Amino acid sequence: MSSLADVDTHVREVLNIVHNPLAARRARDSVAQSWLRCLTEFQLDPGRFVLPPVLTQHELNDRREAASDLIACSKLEMTTLYQQLADPELAVVLVDSDGVIVHQVSSVPFGEAVAADGLRVGALWSEREAGTNGMGTCLIERDCIAVCQHEHFYPRYTSLTCSAAPIFDERGEVVGVLDVTSRSKLLQQHSLVLVGMSRQMIENRLIDARYRHANMIHFHSRPEFVGTLHAGKLAVSDEGVVLAASRSALFQLDLRSPAELCGKRIEEAFNATLEDMIARSIRGSFHPVTIYSAKANSRFFLTAQTPREGANGATRILLNDPASQSMSTAPSTRARMPRKDANAAATGRLDKLSHLEFGDPRMASQIQLAARVIQRKIPIILRGQTGTGKEVFANALHSISPNGAGPFVAVNCASLPENLIESELFGYRAGAFTGAQREGRRGKIVQANGGTLFLDEIGDMPLALQARLLRVLEEREVTPLGAETTVKVDFQLISASHRNLIELVQNGTFREDLYYRLNGIEINLPPLRERADALALIGHILETETEEPPALSAEARNALLSYAWPGNIRQLRHVLQMAIALCDGPEIRLAHLPPEIVSGAASTATRTPPAPATSTPPAHLAEDADTSSLNAIQVKERETVLQLLDEHRWNVSNVAKVLGISRNTLYRKMHRLHIRLSHDTPASDNPASDA
Repeated sequence: MSSLADVDTHVREVLNIVHNPLAARRARDSVAQSWLRCLTEFQLDPGRFVLPPVLTQHELNDRREAASDLIACSKLEMTTLYQQLADPELAVVLVDSDGVIVHQVSSVPFGEAVAADGLRVGALWSEREAGTNGMGTCLIERDCIAVCQHEHFYPRYTSLTCSAAPIFDERGEVVGVLDVTSRSKLLQQHSLVLVGMSRQMIENRLIDARYRHANMIHFHSRPEFVGTLHAGKLAVSDEGVVLAASRSALFQLDLRSPAELCGKRIEEAFNATLEDMIARSIRGSFHPVTIYSAKANSRFFLTAQTPREGANGATRILLNDPASQSMSTAPSTRARMPRKDANAAATGRLDKLSHLEFGDPRMASQIQLAARVIQRKIPIILRGQTGTGKEVFANALHSISPNGAGPFVAVNCASLPENLIESELFGYRAGAFTGAQREGRRGKIVQANGGTLFLDEIGDMPLALQARLLRVLEEREVTPLGAETTVKVDFQLISASHRNLIELVQNGTFREDLYYRLNGIEINLPPLRERADALALIGHILETETEEPPALSAEARNALLSYAWPGNIRQLRHVLQMAIALCDGPEIRLAHLPPEIVSGAASTATRTPPAPATSTPPAHLAEDADTSSLNAIQVKERETVLQLLDEHRWNVSNVAKVLGISRNTLYRKMHRLHIRLSHDTPASDNPASDA
């Protein structure tokens, strides 16, 4: 406060509010109750200020270790909140359940100014130590609260306004408080709303972090709110037991505490099993599906997703990660490399991409083209529908590029908030925020130095950042935010988009000069419905999803091959995962597939009646094969492969073992020799049946 008179006035006001019931009506109940606690329970004197105690470094390290998951889930939200409020005269503060500040984000000048008042990392801001304040009072009230200037207990803090929200864990316990402390009274309500939203994000992140191996269910009474902060969130085990519930989930289900739901089966909340929820979500392409509560028969809208990680913590993806072995060679070595060795190296590079295709000619040609241009560090744009595997393709290209020994850094331009893309790409200087890393933050472009930068959904990058990216590509140097010096960078650039960038250029939403900088060569990934190797791809996915892949019945195989797959490979993987889960024997049947896939196969069968049994061609359709392009050696090789396939009842795995080659190599050999599997091949003959 500015003078001793102001201090005396504030002290008299505190004492008057506490001891005079009539005067207490002028104060908010939460503030009056807090002042009463400070005076009577904690024996604090508003006229005798004492700085909050500060933990030793050893004690602080122990605190941070105990709250490591809370801090990890809060850092990004705190930085985002700080940028949203855009005021240098504030700090975003995180305290643990005892009121110890474990993380703080602010400008350097403001951080230094409030540190003199005890607002610093390691300080204890409970009500017992710091009187009425946003963080300490919020811990006691267990509710969002704003403590505005003169509502603080100590006169020393009456220039500050605090907006605080408690952070609850999945058990309903307060594990910390998110707080914004500022010099401005005008920011109070605006800050409190944003703090509450950020708090919900942190709570959801805590559930994701602590239950990463669980199935996640998001639901709301209104479909447009599914996928927003207002949706309820449940973590459910594979056995259908609820492990964790967000507070929004409890509110939606009209429950008072997590104990009323956690530990119980999901059927006690909804009139469906977990398997049914996941299957319906997959069938609906993860748009909200209708469901009813088990008791009140209230209607909800829901999406259910399987875990993103396997039991070993590895992210579950469609295809195996490509080998990380570098293909880089010193220029002098490459210059002396004999042509035979160069051809062998090219073959080795293509072998590393073998998991991307299994005999589709369009896919094979695009792979060969990309493998050639990547060696010359030419920028590549990947075009393909959502779910066609653009990031997997980019990662595989990185593994065979001259920069294969460096990092592969992926940035999804569509998933990052616009106000974070710039710092995410270009980084910021050391000391830009007191809560940031002391050495500053390296942006994604600098992280990709010596490796590959993959910009997914590049068409969604804001125009202002397109100009900055263009300068980086032209000058090969980056200037982090707030820095004056530049950092030299060298990386392979791969971009991807499901949108037509030329149309975006014509519409004025994408820079033409940047487009031509990115588009050294365009690689088009065909949609799944147009791929000739769909059957082999299905077999590969089944093998990667389980150690003992089930067989496919002829009807199930026909259904899968007849479906249009709007979600492409990603949707196919979800369907096969569900089929494996539902399969109660050695064979996947129509009953294990979503209805829209089964109905699609039925309509196809209706349109094209099967030929009489007496005229059914052999499984490999040898009579229809065009062998005119094969030479004499290839014709003989074809006959040998056909004979082996017949001997082993068209079990591709067994034939591959006899020949001493991989299944993928045999599929490509069969494609080259014009041997293909018919949709009518018996279940034991298809690649998915190989155990």
